[in-house]
Amino acid sequence: MGNQPDPLDGLDEQQRAAVCAPRGPVCVLAGAGTGKTRTITRRIAQLVRSGHVAPGQVLAVTFTARAAGELRTRLRDLAVGGVQARTFHAAALRQLRYFWPRVVGDQPWPLLEHKLRLVGQAAQRAGVGTGADDLRDFAGEIEWAKATLVSAEDYPAAVAAARREPPAPAAQIAAIYAAYEELKNRNRVLDFADILLHTAAAMEGYPDVAQEVRDRYRCFVVDEYQDVTPLQQRVLDAWLGARDDLTVVGDANQTIYSFAGATAGFLLGFSRRFPDAVTVRLHRDYRSTPQVVSLANRVISGARGRPAGARLPLEGQQPPGPEPTFAEHDDEPTEAAAVASAIAQLLRDGVPAAQIAVLYRVNAQSEIYEEALDALGIPFQIRGGERFFHRPEVRSAIRALRTATNAGNGAPPAELGATVRAVLARQGLTAEPPAGSAARSRWESLRALAELADDLATSLPLADLGRLVAELDARADAAHPPAVQGVTLASLHSAKGLEWDAVFLVGIADGTLPIQYADGDQAALEEERRLLYVGVTRARRWLSLSWALSRSSGQRRPRQRSRFLRGLAPVDRPRSMARAAADPQRLDRLRGKPV
Repeated sequence: MGNQPDPLDGLDEQQRAAVCAPRGPVCVLAGAGTGKTRTITRRIAQLVRSGHVAPGQVLAVTFTARAAGELRTRLRDLAVGGVQARTFHAAALRQLRYFWPRVVGDQPWPLLEHKLRLVGQAAQRAGVGTGADDLRDFAGEIEWAKATLVSAEDYPAAVAAARREPPAPAAQIAAIYAAYEELKNRNRVLDFADILLHTAAAMEGYPDVAQEVRDRYRCFVVDEYQDVTPLQQRVLDAWLGARDDLTVVGDANQTIYSFAGATAGFLLGFSRRFPDAVTVRLHRDYRSTPQVVSLANRVISGARGRPAGARLPLEGQQPPGPEPTFAEHDDEPTEAAAVASAIAQLLRDGVPAAQIAVLYRVNAQSEIYEEALDALGIPFQIRGGERFFHRPEVRSAIRALRTATNAGNGAPPAELGATVRAVLARQGLTAEPPAGSAARSRWESLRALAELADDLATSLPLADLGRLVAELDARADAAHPPAVQGVTLASLHSAKGLEWDAVFLVGIADGTLPIQYADGDQAALEEERRLLYVGVTRARRWLSLSWALSRSSGQRRPRQRSRFLRGLAPVDRPRSMARAAADPQRLDRLRGKPV
């Protein structure tokens, strides 16, 4: 025990209070960059070290495979093995497969691979159009309904109560929903929501099943608790039973999935449900410079009707850095070229490509930035594109590493990195990157594997080639890829939980952010503001915000910068006023005066 890391090392007073809180209900309100992952992993380690719980009795759940992988990695570094760190769906699926024969009596039903095909059949039954966009919209409505525990029969009333605008008349959506459920059950398949629904139902309806789960898991930790849906909360309640050994961590200011049924209500109402809960607020931001933190605070402070639990002003702890920049462009190609040029300068200044990101509101915005970066020979990766472990070069490389392991080509731990590079050299890994974006992308994938070997050898000095292959298998199973060198292009939603040294927030114009369909809906507008807040807080040092007044060169310029930037940009006056400054008559017309 003496040479194991101390869970309390390097914590500030608020983090220490959360880590050392007694066993029982604990709510950690953690602002962006305040070390929430460090805090909850240290809390788990502290509970284990103090003998309150065995590692195998802890279930930590979060919302992405990447976040679950990060939890496991940090717990491993703290010498705490055996903790189950999974997504909600992965944890529930494991339990459901185990209990299915006992509860249902046959083999577990497989997961539905192509939901849209079944939704299309259901729409045809209901006599509704089946265009690709329509089917995606219908599938989204079914997912929302199931996440919020709304049946097909209750859908019309629930939509009206939630003031939600469905993509078709509510009665039609309800008919599609009912037909979809019937077809799915007839085909004996499950969708993602069914995993949670059936898991909850098994524990609610079979006391022996519930008791077995509760005997196995005595302590629960939930990350990103502001993103919990009513369905996920129902599963969590079933896991807990009458107990209260629960730690939750979240930030209501980062609630950006309300459209999918998520609600910060469970986080903000935690102390009402558990009156004896310990509540700790983390507000020291260790990620970003004071300049970035200041802008983030000003962005979110403009929100209307924020509950007290969401008022969590951040305090930047990093050394000062450059002020965020704001740039207005005539059209999107000009904006993209300017961003690519600024990225090229950062690369010349020594900022690694993997520490730079371009973030946008909708995925359709990425194409013009792909072209602009490619034109300058800058490598990039699209987050949410082809999954890392499905790439042909990665699969081939892992096969080669596995063959080398099976052939007894392992190396002493000190030579792990060199051994891996020797194997990958035959797959195309060279000392210098090749020319061309496609070849460069493949090369970056191989380099990421080599760098993962270096990281593994650092954290586990006795690791060999077999241990690396096992790590890759675990990461592939958990969809937890290593970092790939290259500028990241990502939507604001997919950037949640990530951070970079330099961030370019692009397309910050009304109609894009906030998105056009949010107009007239105050709740939707506030969610768009939180989305901008999430984008701002991804930046550690350099932050650029830009927008374009038209889509293409030479077009009329009908756009204006986002309303969320009013009072934040250095020059806060309409562009038309600036153009009119040299024309007194035009200026008088704009001011409503007679000429």
